[in-house]
Amino acid sequence: MILLQKLNNSLFSGILFAVFLLFNIPASKGQEVFHHISNLSLYDFLDELANSQLIDLNTAIKPYSRSFIASKLDELEKQKEKLNERQIRDLKFFLKDFNKELNPDKDFNKRFDIFYYKDSLFTFSINPILGIQYWTSNNGSATHWWNGAEAFAYIGKHWGFYASLRDNHDEQFLSRPEYLTQRMGANYKGNGDYSEMRGGITYSWNWGSAGLIKDHFTWGNNYNGANIFSGRTPSIPQIYLHMKPVKWFEFRYTHGWLVSEVVDSTRSYWTNSSYGMEYREVYHPRYIATNLFTFTPVEKLNLSFGNSIVYADLGVFPGYLIPLVFFKSIDHSTNHGIDNQNSQMFFDISSRNIKNLHLYSTLFIDELATSRIFNPEESNFYSWKVGGKLSNFPIQNLSFTLEYTRSNPLTFQHYVPTLEFESNKFNLGHYLKDNSQEFYISIDARPFRGLYLHASFLLAQKGPDYDELGGDRLGLPFMETIEWENNSFSFLARYEIINDAFLILEFQNSNIKGNDLNKYTHPMWHGKTNTLSVGMNFGF
Repeated sequence: MILLQKLNNSLFSGILFAVFLLFNIPASKGQEVFHHISNLSLYDFLDELANSQLIDLNTAIKPYSRSFIASKLDELEKQKEKLNERQIRDLKFFLKDFNKELNPDKDFNKRFDIFYYKDSLFTFSINPILGIQYWTSNNGSATHWWNGAEAFAYIGKHWGFYASLRDNHDEQFLSRPEYLTQRMGANYKGNGDYSEMRGGITYSWNWGSAGLIKDHFTWGNNYNGANIFSGRTPSIPQIYLHMKPVKWFEFRYTHGWLVSEVVDSTRSYWTNSSYGMEYREVYHPRYIATNLFTFTPVEKLNLSFGNSIVYADLGVFPGYLIPLVFFKSIDHSTNHGIDNQNSQMFFDISSRNIKNLHLYSTLFIDELATSRIFNPEESNFYSWKVGGKLSNFPIQNLSFTLEYTRSNPLTFQHYVPTLEFESNKFNLGHYLKDNSQEFYISIDARPFRGLYLHASFLLAQKGPDYDELGGDRLGLPFMETIEWENNSFSFLARYEIINDAFLILEFQNSNIKGNDLNKYTHPMWHGKTNTLSVGMNFGF
């Protein structure tokens, strides 16, 4: 039995995936490697042109692949007469990089690369990753610097490979799991150092792709933090399946290996070596399976729904490796008569039917009982977001965003530590977690190629942490008191000098206060502060 359990844990999903890839799949339109979600310059450009109804995007799921981005840039190249002068310059700039996917050779105006090679069979690119950011405020200063390298390759018509290694150093621990910020999660080694390794191997064909990757991802339309999967956790290993067999339907499935950081005392043990006795701690395994179905009933309108399950104690469970299922129903039979796993449902609506206007709403349901829908004394556990973005109207190169997010008490939380909706203690959902709300307003300007100006106002509030307080889990009032509040105005200027090379200047006036200030906020931003930040980077 022990041997069978080990085989189940380590081999089953890999064998299933390998068999899938060996199927007779039609010829590929282009290999697939993913372009990181932190390249906001490129992602914002595509979003802007989707708002102008020049390309179609399903912005509920990110990151995009390089081949997908290249195809969208190619669509824009064929209708340049509809772009303004700044957009044309931006398009030419991005094509310096993504013509690698479009051109059969190297005969184009190419971006700077440390090394780039391409022939009829093999494509390979490698570049360094370098960056530094400095903050100074009324309460002190901090520095974050990083270095590494990233590479991608294509072989033949189907296979894609990519890797990115980034070593980081924080002078102060700015990315702890409890802090309510949108910084990427960090697994500190104890001295402010941490590393992030991403990469994967993918196989693609003309209506889909599959792969084994380790990367960040976000689900849910947003402009200031997704409330399905935020992408803030350290990257996780995952197998994925993506299908788009027709224009009006798209599907995404992911099975991921989360890090519980919950010690399993039955598997932990003592070791004896020349260095003495040492206790070897072993974590309980934690997994997640999730899918998202997107339908486009009319052009420019995307309706998405899906579900996920965080599970433990079963090994890699075959029922959750079936992509097209409702995981909660499988859970009810698998754990019949005992406590269930942790399941969720979500819905996302995105409309670009009005030119230059993107309207969207997302609903994340952590626990739902129909008997509690109209009972004010026993609320359900859900988070919802609604917002809109107006681009290039009435003024070109200017956009305006308005967004509101509300998360009910105990959303994203679970009473069983091994089933928490998190990895490495970082919440997978909205960065404010449960019992919170956020108002966000921004104005963005792009006066000329490469320059991005952003002004925003944020009011974020959080109520009592009922998960920490304990007691009855039903009937908890929303925001009965405000235990933490962030009232901030910020101005950001970002300039992309060459492809993937940025200069950044940011000023923030904030007032962060409340009884839970020490718990949720780094001391640099306590109280009324003015913070100036400068930075530069090459690569992601």
